[in-house]
Amino acid sequence: MIPTPDISHLTAKDYDSIYEPAEDTFLLLDALEAEEQALKDSKPSICLEVGSGSGCVSTFLTKIVHPAVYICTDINPRACVATRSTGRQNKIELDVCNASFALPFRQRLKNSIDVIVFNPPYVPTSFEEAQFAQDNQHLEGAWAGGLDGMHVTNTFLSDVKDLLSDKGRFYLAALKQNNVSEIQTRMLEEHGLRSKVVLERRAGREYLYILCFQHSKAL
Repeated sequence: MIPTPDISHLTAKDYDSIYEPAEDTFLLLDALEAEEQALKDSKPSICLEVGSGSGCVSTFLTKIVHPAVYICTDINPRACVATRSTGRQNKIELDVCNASFALPFRQRLKNSIDVIVFNPPYVPTSFEEAQFAQDNQHLEGAWAGGLDGMHVTNTFLSDVKDLLSDKGRFYLAALKQNNVSEIQTRMLEEHGLRSKVVLERRAGREYLYILCFQHSKAL
């Protein structure tokens, strides 16, 4: 069993401005562990986490995939600081970029990223609430997902195909209300990415999924 990263350096004050690891985080860790052998077999060299928050997920990923370049982006500058400090707390160096999605890497790393992880803001809210949270880099931006919880997720999904390498895997956290089967169908029909449900679990009132997408030719 792969140990959960040490995040004891993060305080209640940190969690006033960044997303505290919760059930969705730990389900994502369990899913990555379930995929451990497949990930190792694919020998990834570049990994990207979009919206890294505390840095817990990327730090965990380094225990499975190594050596590699670990890139983490977050629109919240305080999350970037937390991500970097979590890596160092666990004796890992993460390359952290204060940016929206993978915007700085769209061209430089086109079709070059072997593992992408995204735990998006997926809770259904008003469009205005989600947009305000993103624009102002508020903590709410870590969970406020707009209509159907898909406002932020949809913005990134169209970029995935062009970022993934031929052997690449994209791991996405989703809520039942996000209409998981529709996400899978759309990614296949529009982008040629096949998918599977790696894990699913009820967490209180939420029912969560971790999906894995790959190029059709990689399956």
